[in-house]
Amino acid sequence: MCDTCGCQLHEHHQHDTKVVEVNKSLLEANQKQAHSNRHHIEKMGALAINMISSPGSGKTTLLERTIEALKDTVKIGVIEGDIETERDADRIRAKGIPAVQLTTGGACHLDAPMVHGGLHVLEHFAKGEGFDLIFIENVGNLVCPSTFDLGEHRRVILLSVPEGSDKPAKYPSTFRGADLVLITKMDLLPHFDFSVEEAEIETHTLKPDVPIIELSSTTGDGFEQWIDYLKEMLKK
Repeated sequence: MCDTCGCQLHEHHQHDTKVVEVNKSLLEANQKQAHSNRHHIEKMGALAINMISSPGSGKTTLLERTIEALKDTVKIGVIEGDIETERDADRIRAKGIPAVQLTTGGACHLDAPMVHGGLHVLEHFAKGEGFDLIFIENVGNLVCPSTFDLGEHRRVILLSVPEGSDKPAKYPSTFRGADLVLITKMDLLPHFDFSVEEAEIETHTLKPDVPIIELSSTTGDGFEQWIDYLKEMLKK
């Protein structure tokens, strides 16, 4: 069994073929639901952003500060993905923002059917007013989430300074799928062997035109660029 996503791995060619067929069917079903989700989100009047990163890269802290910057002018909803607990959703709710917690019970990623259910719950909180911006905070993982379209309009990948600057090279499919890369926890740069130049070169080798923003959610350095990015996306 694959430690990453739980799929069965076999050496026998016939079994391999069956696994491939099952996985293909699952991905096709997911893509169909993702298309439906996107339509649903647009009917709600919203732009959806799927946030992907390793555990502990600062997704929830980033969202908290983003909410503080935008909540007076932008109607925000959040879907939180975790294996267990509602801790991240509770942090978002404490900011006065509706948040739906999706617990996967062991799965290493969200999928489109899970998000479909989350959207209906989030819509209930909107009370007919809709949203401008919906953040989907995926399960902390740089492998499995890259495969699953959730119906988002933009995919933002976070890379934190403590993780190391070689992550784009190690997880190429994730960074190839990025619409934006955020290098987070820049306030910790003096304390870690992290090369911003290496991270940017590796990222642009995989996807030459993807924008990269360096920021710290703790100090606020670089945060204005992130907010400007969101405001520009909301105009489209």
